[in-house]
Amino acid sequence: MAPTFLAIVLALVAAHAAPDLARWREFGWLQSATRRWMDGADERSSAYRPALLALLLVLACLVLQALLTPVLYGLPGFAFAVLVLYYSWGPRDLDADVDAVLKAPDGDRRESAAQALRPDPAVQALPLEPVALVEATFASALSRWFGVLFWFVVLGPAGALGYRVVQLLARNAALRPLMGAPQHEVLERTARLLDWAPAHLLALTLALVSDFDAVIATWREYHAAPGRGVFTLDLGFLGALARAGVDADVEAGDGYAQDVADPLAELADARRVLRRALVAWLALLALAAVLIVAH
Repeated sequence: MAPTFLAIVLALVAAHAAPDLARWREFGWLQSATRRWMDGADERSSAYRPALLALLLVLACLVLQALLTPVLYGLPGFAFAVLVLYYSWGPRDLDADVDAVLKAPDGDRRESAAQALRPDPAVQALPLEPVALVEATFASALSRWFGVLFWFVVLGPAGALGYRVVQLLARNAALRPLMGAPQHEVLERTARLLDWAPAHLLALTLALVSDFDAVIATWREYHAAPGRGVFTLDLGFLGALARAGVDADVEAGDGYAQDVADPLAELADARRVLRRALVAWLALLALAAVLIVAH
């Protein structure tokens, strides 16, 4: 656990200290690989073909990690893990996208910048409204930060890379035309399945770092509705909890009531809440690493 925690810290420090390196998170190779992989495939008989491509990439990453780990006291394997985690992070910088909205000089450019916050570019344009901005920011944070982090802790670099590849295959606008409806349906379900655990863990963290009562009450109300049980792939609860937590946080302010109808105030506070949640995850990992080393 200690090497895992150290790898996460190094990747996050690199992402924060050298944001220009994010341009190396290039997945054009995945588009070429997917096109070749799908060439000649029958649409009806190959529903799982893109998912199989993701699985093969995960297996290749596992093999490479296994080969590097025994060499030079594991240093090459550790460096490989840091590089894969950094590569799988994002791929866009969420902080930069939020700043672009907050610092835009006028409404038109602000609304244009807000489109980068959409977790799925194929969905309709994102309106410059508090509810839409908060939900999109949390959904993007799940995809860019927390999902990658969760699967890196569980499966190492193979988990982080596998999560990112599935997310891109399911939701990247350039990759979507390469697949038919059956393939996309399988990939979307796989992406939701991979999001299920980190989304619920993020929801629990949100209750701890925001307004506990408001978040828990919203959680119960959402899951009490028919078809919205905890053990379904309906992840809409995260948006509902985000709105409850951020609204309560904005209203608290610095001791004065603030307007929850202000989209920029809601967006700025959504980022603050997400940063607190990320710190909470890191604190939990640090505690786990200390306990493991102590024993």
